[in-house]
Amino acid sequence: MTSMTDPHRGQFRLSMLFNDTRYRSLTYQAIAAIVLALAIWYLGNNLLQNLRTAGLNISFGFLGDPAGYDISQRLVEYDSQSSHSRAAIVGILNTLLVSFLACVTATIFGVVAGVLRLSNNWLVSKLMSVYVEIFRNIPVLIWIIIIFTIMTAVMPAPRAFRGDTPEATMLLDMFAFTNRGVYTPGPYFTSPFFANPFLNWVLVLAVLAGSLFATRRVAHWATGVQEQSGVRPTTWYFTLGLWVVPVGLLLLVMGLAWEIPELKGFNFKGGIKVGGALIALWFALSIYTGAFIAENVRAGIQAISKGQTEAAGALGLRPRRTMNLVVLPQALRVIIPPLISHYLNITKNSSLAIAVGYADVTATLGGITLNQTGRAIECVLLLMAFYLTISLLISVGMNFYNKSVKLKER
Repeated sequence: MTSMTDPHRGQFRLSMLFNDTRYRSLTYQAIAAIVLALAIWYLGNNLLQNLRTAGLNISFGFLGDPAGYDISQRLVEYDSQSSHSRAAIVGILNTLLVSFLACVTATIFGVVAGVLRLSNNWLVSKLMSVYVEIFRNIPVLIWIIIIFTIMTAVMPAPRAFRGDTPEATMLLDMFAFTNRGVYTPGPYFTSPFFANPFLNWVLVLAVLAGSLFATRRVAHWATGVQEQSGVRPTTWYFTLGLWVVPVGLLLLVMGLAWEIPELKGFNFKGGIKVGGALIALWFALSIYTGAFIAENVRAGIQAISKGQTEAAGALGLRPRRTMNLVVLPQALRVIIPPLISHYLNITKNSSLAIAVGYADVTATLGGITLNQTGRAIECVLLLMAFYLTISLLISVGMNFYNKSVKLKER
């Protein structure tokens, strides 16, 4: 009988970890993980020792010091006496703003251009081909500079709106298009019970989320009726009412009013200012990335069998309805995966905002704050953490959506 402490049994178990196919892959993965952890520990420890030797201890205390610089485009309250952390938050919000706007408009441009590129109209198809080939083969930085230069050179200065016979006039007496940006009416709430602007917009977003949930329930109900009777009930007025009525009542109770921009001194005051740098960056990222998305949309549509289109036509569906109801939903499984990469590229390419003076997180935290404090390692680490976090969140969200639209197979 073999003893429980028999060394041969231990050798047998050890060899099984490397030879048995049930455990071999896990063994090699565990070894690789241990080696990687040791390498990271060694490099990190070596970095910290070298920094201590050079007298450069890592510290994030500088984030509480006054920033000492102004930011023209901002979504939250900020002045030059605010802290560096507040300036970083302003930059982060500006980055998220232009990234979100560019993702939305680039998707619209890409879908429209991708569908029209397959049009039977020769002129429309060739125009979309020219758009794709021109915009995707020129670096986005050049487009940012071109659009910003055109805006500053073509748009009138604020002084052109002054005088009895001004050279330029406001559109509808509410919108001013200048070489410094676009000034639009800004909403505010007059009710004394809603004095906190941030909480007000959170409440509006909560109501919109409730409307979205309600409309999805209505769509689910309509689908159930269609499956049972073969006829889908009309629900557009329910959907419209669920979106308009709750939000309209809430804004009425909150006393929604609009502040119209007015020319005071050398510039317009009041309302919302959309700076020229933001517009240039937003539009350049949109048209540049939209050209790549257009090719993905075209590939996704062409991946669908022509039999699907012919079957839809045999059922009496018009070409537009066929595209919306039959082709595009099936093409999403081809379009979504590369679309994730384009959204990530938009977010990272927004760091080019520094070329036109737009205060994104790279310009604030990785630019002015870094130069003032000299904390290069800390600022770069924070920048890396921000972009990594945003990229991972986008990937997780889009992958979740991709799973919801992919074909369900047995």
